[in-house]
Amino acid sequence: METRWTKEVNKDAPLQEYPRPQMKRNIWTNLNGQFDYAVSDSMENFPAEYEGKITVPFAIEAPLSGVEKRLDPMDILWYHKTFTLSEEFDSKHVILHFGAVDWECRVYINNQFVGGHTGGYCPFSFDITEFLVEGENDLYVSVFDPTDKGWQQRGKQAIVQKGFWYTPTTGIWQTVWLEAVDEKHITSIKLTPDIDEYCVHVDVETTAESDYEIVATVFDDEEEVVYSSSIGCVDVIPMKRFKLWTPEKPNLYNVMFELYYDGLLVDTVVSYFGMRKFSVEKDDNGLPRLFLNNKPYFQIGLLDQGYWPDGVMTPPTDEAMIFDIKVMKSLGFNMLRKHIKVEPLRWYYHCDKIGMIVWQDMVSGAKHPGNFLVGAVPFFQIKVKDDDYSLFNRDEKEWRDQFEDELEQMMSTLHNCVSIGCWVPFNEGWGQFDAKRIAEKVKALDPSRVVDHASGWFDQKGGDLRSMHRYVVPVTKGRSDHRAFVVSEFGGYSRIVSGHTMNEKKAFGYLMYKDKASLTKAYEKLFNKQIIPLVSKGLSAVVYTQLSDVENETNGIMTYDRDIMKLDNEAIIKINKRLFSILVR
Repeated sequence: METRWTKEVNKDAPLQEYPRPQMKRNIWTNLNGQFDYAVSDSMENFPAEYEGKITVPFAIEAPLSGVEKRLDPMDILWYHKTFTLSEEFDSKHVILHFGAVDWECRVYINNQFVGGHTGGYCPFSFDITEFLVEGENDLYVSVFDPTDKGWQQRGKQAIVQKGFWYTPTTGIWQTVWLEAVDEKHITSIKLTPDIDEYCVHVDVETTAESDYEIVATVFDDEEEVVYSSSIGCVDVIPMKRFKLWTPEKPNLYNVMFELYYDGLLVDTVVSYFGMRKFSVEKDDNGLPRLFLNNKPYFQIGLLDQGYWPDGVMTPPTDEAMIFDIKVMKSLGFNMLRKHIKVEPLRWYYHCDKIGMIVWQDMVSGAKHPGNFLVGAVPFFQIKVKDDDYSLFNRDEKEWRDQFEDELEQMMSTLHNCVSIGCWVPFNEGWGQFDAKRIAEKVKALDPSRVVDHASGWFDQKGGDLRSMHRYVVPVTKGRSDHRAFVVSEFGGYSRIVSGHTMNEKKAFGYLMYKDKASLTKAYEKLFNKQIIPLVSKGLSAVVYTQLSDVENETNGIMTYDRDIMKLDNEAIIKINKRLFSILVR
C-alpha cells in the first residue's frame, strides 16, 4: 500500500530536512540515502559481500527501504556507506548522529570500532574525528534486534502481525547525519519556561571547563531582539513581557546561544521555546482539572501511533508528518497521544509550530507481548500491585533498569519540545512495574509537565491523572480523588474501506460499521451520550482511538494511506467545538 508521498521519496536523498530543530547548527551533512546491506550472524565480523542496496533511514522491513525483507530474531543486519567530507569540516571535530537505530548496534569507521548503543527509539552520537582519513571514509553499522522474542522496549512490533501487533522495525529508522563543531562547543541546552515567574530557566552544557562565556539572545516572531546578555551555564532569562503558547496561538521565541572561548566565538546554536504551563489544579467547583496557562483547558485528543504503510515507523516525507497534524487540528483536535513510539524530533517541532499538545508515551517492553491474566484482571475490577514483577513479565532487574535508562533518555531528548504536556510511562500494564515510584521519578526530573503514570488499567494511585480506557463497555466516571479524570483511550469504532485497507480479511476493530453514515452516527452518539455529560463531573481530557488505521486495525478516522476520511468531517468539528466550549469560553 502506498501513500500520496510514496513517489515523492528520492531514494538517493530522502528526508533531507535538518533533523534536530531544537538545537540547530550551520555546518552539517545528511547521510540518508543508499547504503550497502547484508544479513549475517556476527556483529563484529565484517561481511565478505553485501546483498544489495537499502534506502536509509527506512527499516529493512519497510517498502520504502527498497528491500522489504523480514529478518529472523537472531539475524544481524549490516550497513555500509562511503562518505567524503566537504571543506567546511576541515579542522573541525566531526560528530556522527543517529536519530534512532532499533535495537542494539555497533558503529565502525574505516574498520575501527567507534562505539555501541542499546535502545531503539532515542538519538545518539559519537565524535569520530580520530577515526577519519582524507578523502573517502567508510561507515559500518551492525544491528541486532530480536523484536518480540526479546525483553527490550519495542512497542507494538511483532514477528507475527495480527490485531494490534505490527510489522517490526529493524535497524536504522531515523536520519543519519554529520555535524562539524570546534573542540570547545555546546553539548546540550535545556529550556524550561516559567510563566508565573516571567522567565525561562536555562541549563547549558559545554566541553569548555574555564575561560568561556555564553551569550543568549532571544528573538520574537518578528525577529526583534527581546533579550541579549551573557549568562551562566545554569541561569534564568527574564521575560518581562511575553505571548503565551497555546494550540490556538502557538507563539514561539527563537533563542541563539553563542559560546566564546578565550575571547573567540567558537560555537553558535539556535533553539526556541514557548511560554506555557501545564498543570492540574482545582476549578471553581473544586474539581481537579487539566489547566493550560493557569486556566481550565479541555484536551480533545487522538491516539496517534505514527505508522505508515510505506515507511512503517518512518514517515515517508516531512510533509507527511505535517499533514497528519494539520488535518487533525482542522477537525478541532488539540492533542495527540503519541502511543508507545518516539517520533523524529521534527515531528515535535511541527506540533510546536502548528499548535498541537502531545502526550508522550514511553515505549513498552517486556519478555512477551501480552499476558492473559494481565489483560483480563482490569475488566473484573481487581486491584493488582505492580511490584509483582513476574506477573508483568519484568522479572529481571536488568530489564527494569534498561527501561528506566531509556525513559530518562527520552525525557532528556524531548525536554525542549514545547508541545509535550504529559509523560505516560506505562500503558495498560504492558511491562508495568513500580508505576507510582516511576511517576515520582518522572515528576522530579520534569516538574513542568503532567504525568499519567499507568494509562488505562493498573492504577497505583500515582501521577497527576486518573486515567481510564473504555472500549465497547460504557464510559463512566468512577471514584474521584485528587487527580484529574481523563479517558485516555476509548472508541476504536471501525470501518473497512475497500481498496484502502491493508488486509480486509484480517481487519481488526472493536465495533464494525459498514459505511460513513453509520460510523458517524455511532461516533456522535458516543460523544453526546457518554463523553459530554462527564465534563461537568470533572472529565478533563479524552483520547479517541485513533488517528488512522494501522495495518490490520481499521479504527482510524483516516484510512492507513491517509486518502479517505472515514467519518463526516463536519460532525467531528461540531462535537469538538461543543466539547471544548464547555470549559473554555
